Amino acid sequence: MTEKEFSNRVREAGGTAYIVGGWVRDQLMGNAPNDKDYVVVGLSKEGFNAAFPEAKLIGNAFPVFLVEIDGIKCEVAFARTERKNGKGYRGFDVSAENVSIQEDLFRRDTTVNSIALNLATGELVDPYGGKTDIEQKRLRPVSEHFSEDPVRALRVARQAAQLEFWVTDELIAAMGKCRTELQAEPAERIFGELKKALSSRKPSIFFRVLQQADLLKDLFPEIYALRGKTQPVEFHPEGDAFEHSMNLMDRVAAQTNNPVVVFCGLVHDIGKGVTPEKMLPHHYDHEITGLEVLQQWNQRAKFPKLWIKSAALVIEEHMRAPLLKKAGKVMELVLLLEKMQRYISPADFCIIIAADHGTLPVYLERYEELRDKVMSVNGDMAPDNVQGQQIGEWLRQKRIQICKEWMKEKE
Repeated sequence: MTEKEFSNRVREAGGTAYIVGGWVRDQLMGNAPNDKDYVVVGLSKEGFNAAFPEAKLIGNAFPVFLVEIDGIKCEVAFARTERKNGKGYRGFDVSAENVSIQEDLFRRDTTVNSIALNLATGELVDPYGGKTDIEQKRLRPVSEHFSEDPVRALRVARQAAQLEFWVTDELIAAMGKCRTELQAEPAERIFGELKKALSSRKPSIFFRVLQQADLLKDLFPEIYALRGKTQPVEFHPEGDAFEHSMNLMDRVAAQTNNPVVVFCGLVHDIGKGVTPEKMLPHHYDHEITGLEVLQQWNQRAKFPKLWIKSAALVIEEHMRAPLLKKAGKVMELVLLLEKMQRYISPADFCIIIAADHGTLPVYLERYEELRDKVMSVNGDMAPDNVQGQQIGEWLRQKRIQICKEWMKEKE
């Protein structure tokens, strides 16, 4: 069934169908819209079932149906209201009886997400000024009920990064009121918002907005700890370790939308957050302490193995990689990058190193050329008089020689 047919069937049954939220916002912004969220007003569950006998009921707390529209399985929800009765995002009484579209929009988080499009007439329903806020590139709460769902604070920071909108003081204050309940939220919900933020064009906004709302130290203390950690000015004129990490992360995000790679950029200097004050502005061995901080964070956050393995490689090697001069060390790193490419590719590793140091050494700049030469030799090529464990050492020396000759050629 087409969207028009869906709308007509809803209207014939006595209701009205709307698209709400992010799709409408993105349309107004001229961006490629995401998935459509449909809301129906004016029908009972029984009335909807009669009009759409093929629909599958999937909602528990309130009616949500799965309907195929334009060849896609879409969720169709009933307009609803919510009343806080407990803690967290589950602590609500929900009502979906005789609810208007204006009442449904009132329960949403920000005004830019509280706009609906009437499918039958094409009319925008914008009771809270979302269209004007889109034009002003600002995020503002719909009502005083914003703080009742603590995860909204994370969503606002993420939306600010995705949309590159500024956040009003009113909304910053509302976010701050979420602090206590946010600390009890499941790690996977916090990770979900972090992952989306790291996929944005300017993920630093996510952390800066959380800092404005005084939430950064509670949600991401490892990142908060980078604030005020001074660095040698000749190498880091941008400021402390927090500013450096934010700037580098944005440079990485400008070259990839892979959140794992951007995460690696975020945490490459995470060890600087625990540098003793008496050592500043230097951060000796921060690549070692960085691995410890990453593991501590992981105990709380439960990151996917892919994220931890990738980040650990970058933390451990980001200082050494641009400075290697000896062929043996270069060869060892090439082999390590090949071994670790199921987690992070050598190309993505190079994105981070270049963002951190400004340039790449020739062996990373022409990595594939060197790798192919190094890997062209294997143990099967060892002379007949080289046997057993000697084969490994023969192979190592052969590859070092290849690497040395290649590096001399590129001088």
